[in-house]
Amino acid sequence: MTRADRAGPVFAALADPTRREVIRRLAEGGPLTATELAGPLGISRQAVAKHLATLAVAGLAVAVQEGRETRFELRTAAFVEAEAWMRAIGASWNLRLGALKALLERPNLRVAGKR
Repeated sequence: MTRADRAGPVFAALADPTRREVIRRLAEGGPLTATELAGPLGISRQAVAKHLATLAVAGLAVAVQEGRETRFELRTAAFVEAEAWMRAIGASWNLRLGALKALLERPNLRVAGKR
């Protein structure tokens, strides 16, 4: 599996504003139960559970059993991987744009249609 393949589920998970809020809450106050997450979000525990399942598939959250409770923790490795992919793509574009800039700044460059 490539870095881009691993980044796909992260971006899909982050596309939803509710999931982004769940991530924010886990980052600031986690680990939390689905019930603790649902209350401030104004959605059902079952809805939060579905969002948490998507976050788990993306590698952004993990369920941890604490006695009779299941708490959810944020995992950052998937963020790091997605960021690395974005940096690699950005570096590639920077190289291409730099080459284009150098070409366009050549003093003897003739542009089609210009005299």
